[in-house]
Amino acid sequence: MDFLILYEHTVREYESDLLLKMELERRGYTVEIRQLLDPKHLRLFGKDKPEVLVSSCMYDNEAINSHVYNNIGRCNKIVNLHWEQMLSDTQEQGDWFNMNGNAKRCVQTCWGQRTAKRLQAHGMEEKNTPVTGAVMMDFLRPEFKGYFKDKAALCQEFGLDPGKQLHLYISSFGYASMSEEEVAELSRMAGTDFTGFAKTNRVSMTETLAWFDRYLGEHPEVELVYRRHPSEWKCRALDELAARRPNFHVIFADSVKQWIVAADSISIWMSTAIAEVFMAGKSCHILRPVPIEHEYDPVIYRDARYITSYEEFAAAMAESNPPFPIAREVIEGYFDPSPVPAYKRMADLLEDVYRNPPRDTPMGEGFTPHFNALKFVALAGVHWLYRHKWEPRKVFAFCPPLANFAQRIYGYVDKAHIPPEEIRRMEDRIRPYVK
Repeated sequence: MDFLILYEHTVREYESDLLLKMELERRGYTVEIRQLLDPKHLRLFGKDKPEVLVSSCMYDNEAINSHVYNNIGRCNKIVNLHWEQMLSDTQEQGDWFNMNGNAKRCVQTCWGQRTAKRLQAHGMEEKNTPVTGAVMMDFLRPEFKGYFKDKAALCQEFGLDPGKQLHLYISSFGYASMSEEEVAELSRMAGTDFTGFAKTNRVSMTETLAWFDRYLGEHPEVELVYRRHPSEWKCRALDELAARRPNFHVIFADSVKQWIVAADSISIWMSTAIAEVFMAGKSCHILRPVPIEHEYDPVIYRDARYITSYEEFAAAMAESNPPFPIAREVIEGYFDPSPVPAYKRMADLLEDVYRNPPRDTPMGEGFTPHFNALKFVALAGVHWLYRHKWEPRKVFAFCPPLANFAQRIYGYVDKAHIPPEEIRRMEDRIRPYVK
């Protein structure tokens, strides 16, 4: 195998990974896409060992060990698609998101010049910080005109009234659905206390849903689609609002870009999808019922225009063509404008990495590999249960700690699963645009 692409969040990454895969295959390479929690296959350590490992994230030696060594063994050709580049000022200055240890020796792709310069300022070499643009933005380029369904087709597919105004809300309340224990565990892992930010998530979500509840009651002519963040779980508050307001819909299917293209109006909290709204030639409103701590707020939102009250929200919803709330030069600093689509620039980079000796030695001095046999066995077991639709909470009811642990993994596996027929549909949809 020439390239193995690993993804984490299906909705955030898979469409872009598939576009990149099909371009590489068009060039004559062999490519496979796998999810981070897929069972580990011994063939990938031997006869099908890839020449280049393309990861979704790569922050430190532990990530190299988990995402690379435990999937394919030793490999020094590691390219990170680097899906988290819209950070807060504190995150931009801290160690975690500026790569630690041998992760600095991996090829960390950058969507724009600002990210490349930041990584270089924190000790990375220019050869390992290439600017490629963001592949997910390519679907919004003129070359992909006709790729997305129009509003009428999308509404018909999901049982919405195409005659009503379609409002999209792009959520980022991932911490709101976490338990206190999960927040504490994440805080320990990242070395940052997320307790306050988790509270801000919960308060912001509660207030925002209260705005929607009131507005939808006053405006039955509006269909509001609540778009969950990939790390956000469906919760009781959403179910209750959907039961109370028939024009409120929680929909996670299809890409956020598809909903952006079809929507009549858009609002957002702190998602980096605001850049996709910009690339689609649309505008949006930033809803901030309460302030977000600056250490968590993406720097792209600095000096943006916010809506902070229900009255402002109701007035904004009546605007037919609102100005974009963030300056153009800020967006383009993080998302490199280029006449060449990012997926072609990324494929050029991967081709260069494939054809030439490793640019660096991620698995060289300073890296100590260790094979996680427990994870190898646990993932195989959970996937076996998933294929048979046997939930761990029932199978392991005799041992609650084991049942809870396995059920959590089972939930992530289910969330990331893509049926083969859906993959074929996506391939058929992308293929006419890969020339």
